[in-house]
Amino acid sequence: MSSRRTVSLVTLGCARNEVDSEELAGRLASSGWELVDPGDGESADVVVVNTCGFIEAAKQDSIEALLNAAEDGTKVVAAGCMAERYGSELAEALPEAQVIGFDDYAEIGDRLDDVLAGRSLVPHSPRDRRTLLPISPVERSAAQGVHVPGHASIEPLPEGVAPASGPYIPRRRLTGGPVANLKIASGCDRRCTFCAIPAFRGAYVSRQPDDVVREAEWLAGQGVRELFLVSENSTSYGKDLKDLRALEKLLPRLAAVSGIERVRVSYLQPAEVRPGLIDVLTSTPGVVPYFDLSFQHASGTLLRRMRRFGDRERFLDLLRTVREKAPQAGARSNFIVGFPGETEEEFADLVAFLEEARLDAIGVFGYSDEDGTEAAGHEGKLPEDVIAERVDRLNRLAEELMAQRAEERVGSTVEVLVETDLGDGVYEGRAEHQAPEVDGSTILHAATDLKVGDIVRARVVEAMGADLVAEARTDGAEPR
Repeated sequence: MSSRRTVSLVTLGCARNEVDSEELAGRLASSGWELVDPGDGESADVVVVNTCGFIEAAKQDSIEALLNAAEDGTKVVAAGCMAERYGSELAEALPEAQVIGFDDYAEIGDRLDDVLAGRSLVPHSPRDRRTLLPISPVERSAAQGVHVPGHASIEPLPEGVAPASGPYIPRRRLTGGPVANLKIASGCDRRCTFCAIPAFRGAYVSRQPDDVVREAEWLAGQGVRELFLVSENSTSYGKDLKDLRALEKLLPRLAAVSGIERVRVSYLQPAEVRPGLIDVLTSTPGVVPYFDLSFQHASGTLLRRMRRFGDRERFLDLLRTVREKAPQAGARSNFIVGFPGETEEEFADLVAFLEEARLDAIGVFGYSDEDGTEAAGHEGKLPEDVIAERVDRLNRLAEELMAQRAEERVGSTVEVLVETDLGDGVYEGRAEHQAPEVDGSTILHAATDLKVGDIVRARVVEAMGADLVAEARTDGAEPR
């Protein structure tokens, strides 16, 4: 075997998967594997596809990526959520790829050595990962032998590895840029009837606050200016650490890290958003007033069937409370249309909510059965054409409402994080109410030269759909 071993990583799915890929990249680099980018024209000895297993469309994308990677005979390894969820079933259905599960991540270098040497891996049998950890959240931190992706331990650097001191983070950034995802927890203890994620991601496990802060310091040293905190449910952070206010305490610590100018939180459960958290999110310097709220629907009766909490009025009250404290706060959510038994009245309740909510970003998904979920056995399944028609109606409404909300921001002052230099004094970035990738962006016109990573005060002069156009302030406000 050649001493040079090369690997490329393909990442599909959400921001949590991106963090997992960077953990895999760090572990592979520390095992002597060299990461290569196929876009640079170099073929890798092994391609690892970090798959998504959330919904049917994502699974199909993952299968296509695996098949495309194996087209020229390259050795391919399936990792990630779909690989964990289906294990040996996937290996049997897709012999083009070897399959690994989450518990292989800690020894990923060894697993790829086996693949390169032609040794077949033995894929795991699918199982419910919630059963691998204690039912009681506070007992989970002592559990041994269960790998939780993205929860890399912070250890001293091996002797002779630069830098000479400081935390060793088994993570390697794959994309660069001034924004980085930072995982604060994994798994979920909720039992939403439509969702399979808890079964293959496992029970809820928070990272230790000190580890999160040290990784934030490491990211700041890599030039990161905005941290995007990710998990399956950020509002549960700390419940297994015996501290329900842990997120409220963590956010100011992260905002105080030298070099970090913005901290943003994703995926808040409305039923778990406490007044103290709203206060921290709307009043802490460096923490952006951004609310990624997992509403899923607005009809109280339908939400009960989803085994969720809330209704239109409660959700509107929550948004009013936020905007009383921070009128320009950003708010986004995703919604499922066509859940079993959804009536026209329940759908109309959702439409009425959206018309009142003034959300900056709205995602719409048509319901589909997922293996192993309670809803897959529900009666009252809607015909596919009915679901498609409602998705289309809601998408068209969402586009109109997002454009209206963007128009409301014309004339206001925003702070734009510069992410791309488009040339000729034109830049692209994001205002505080715009999260990376999932929301709109801001085109920024500036009379002075800016650089990627600058944060600039600007006046919004135009809206283009959900996107904004802004002009950098010329009243002496300097980029920071």
